[in-house]
Amino acid sequence: MDLLRVKCACCQWLVIIGTLSFIRLGILQNGVVAYHSLGQELLKWYGWGYKDSFFKMEGEKSLFTGDRYLICGKNLPHARQWIQENFNIDFSLKPQIPDLPTSFPESRLPNNIKEELEKISLLSIDGMDRLIRAHGQTLNDVYYLRNNSFPRIPDAVIWPTSHEEVVEIVRCASKHKFVIIPFGGGTSVSGAVTCPAKENRPIVVLDTSDMNAILWLDKDQLLAKVQAGIVGQDLEREMRTRGFTVGHEPDSFEFSTLGGWVATRASGMKKNTYGNIEDLVVQTKVVTPVGVIEKSCRVPRLSCGPEWEHVIMGSEGCLGVVTEVTLKIRPLPPVVRYGSLVFPDWESGFYFEREVARQRLQPSSIRLMDNEQFRFGHALKIEQSWGGVLLDGIKRFYITKIKGFDPLKLCVVTLLMEGTAEQVAQSEKKLNSIAAQYGGVPGGAKNGEMGYTLTFVIAYLRDLALEYNVVAESFETSVCWERALALCANTKACVRAECARRAIRHYFVSCRLTQTYDAGCCIYFYFGFQAMGLENAVHIYEEIEEAARNEIIASGGSISHHHGVGKLRKKWYTDTVSEPGKCLLLAAKKALDPDNIFALGNMAFDQDNLEIKCKL
Repeated sequence: MDLLRVKCACCQWLVIIGTLSFIRLGILQNGVVAYHSLGQELLKWYGWGYKDSFFKMEGEKSLFTGDRYLICGKNLPHARQWIQENFNIDFSLKPQIPDLPTSFPESRLPNNIKEELEKISLLSIDGMDRLIRAHGQTLNDVYYLRNNSFPRIPDAVIWPTSHEEVVEIVRCASKHKFVIIPFGGGTSVSGAVTCPAKENRPIVVLDTSDMNAILWLDKDQLLAKVQAGIVGQDLEREMRTRGFTVGHEPDSFEFSTLGGWVATRASGMKKNTYGNIEDLVVQTKVVTPVGVIEKSCRVPRLSCGPEWEHVIMGSEGCLGVVTEVTLKIRPLPPVVRYGSLVFPDWESGFYFEREVARQRLQPSSIRLMDNEQFRFGHALKIEQSWGGVLLDGIKRFYITKIKGFDPLKLCVVTLLMEGTAEQVAQSEKKLNSIAAQYGGVPGGAKNGEMGYTLTFVIAYLRDLALEYNVVAESFETSVCWERALALCANTKACVRAECARRAIRHYFVSCRLTQTYDAGCCIYFYFGFQAMGLENAVHIYEEIEEAARNEIIASGGSISHHHGVGKLRKKWYTDTVSEPGKCLLLAAKKALDPDNIFALGNMAFDQDNLEIKCKL
């Protein structure tokens, strides 16, 4: 067996230093381990992503700052017009960028507990440390963050460096009956990590970012054991330097953690090749208040009753802390090729995707944008591009004039193909052939690359929107193929009707099909509106999204494909899993966390009533 162990030379710990992690230097200085928080210095405190990356309206120019993404530093000549047409923004107004908070609620953590925890791991009761770990990335979270108005924030943050330290921390919590909230990258969009507002006990956030080690990598078995706090981009970078890939790339890939993927049952953009997180996980180690859950053997499959690994996946931090994960890895594909296809309308693109899935010919990523999103992409195009799809003048003339595609109806599919040169060539040939049956034409490789990477940029738009009184968010669902088209139409109609009922005239709603399966697909919706003059605009948005979610469910969709339940979608949890299903979840909680140490209040857990009850 060829076993690779990755170590820190200075102290022989098994450490990968992560770009976004709170880096453990491991160097003793007068008997004290030195730390520094590179991640906190790099990231924006009041919104999404890197602090040097943001959309900026400068005079008559629109641009995206920094140098991390394909569109960085480029003029976006159509952005201003699209934004004004859809949201009626007055760019003469000064953007609303919040000041760094200077006052915070007092920590409720008693000194005796603080001293006990400090003997285990690095601990902070600093107000800013606590505030930036009081939330995820829901619209409601970011609103509270920008206004420093959370009803409850953590009382302390602790950074364990190992599984053993987590065991000690959880043991301390069980002894003193304080609350632990596990925290990874803070990218949750379900309210899962938000502090329960009515929790009176001290709350300690257990930040896993110092647990960023690749413990071992087995080249023969194609497995790696990794600490759960490693950030996605760091994990992938370290694997790639050794000739391997995990291949799990959710939209939050740059900032989310391995433990977060497990806890939320995540899905990635390349799941067609590498699988969702449940397909990648071989073994987990989880610390609960009653002990550690870990299978005694590391085997490809086990017939030994219910799979407890799947109880942990999707548990959203309510049962314990994921500390270590054994994952499948693969050799890097020799060829990676992007592509794109342009279709005359949404239905044509949809039936193309359906046929590709039926024949099981999906490349690593295949995603369909509706026309509204195509035109939204047009707002982000750089010079000499068209609709977010980089078409030269000849190709544009061909598509609109010769093929007769209506720019107000056409849709685009972006492709990412991986494998050997022969496999990629065959895949591209077959996909083009199927596309032709539905009126599709190739749009070029550069288009596909731009479409794929724009996914990482779109999240930054919400910060720009909030600076100019626009509230916006995305939500997703999974649905069977036969109901997907109706679901998309019904949900958009519902949003439009809700806006009309509230006299909201300037808004945007669009959708895209992001993942495909034998039995159905995942649909993403984007929705935002001009909130100038509206009282409690965030609440209005939540009302409209709730109406849209009810329509999604009525149309045969799920409450979530991969975002999870959290607090945001808990009202639909029992109807989704059934009353006996809810009772199984509550029974697991009672068995693993009888004192409700992990009192996040997600899913079926009532944050206002700590007694675990069931009607059966």
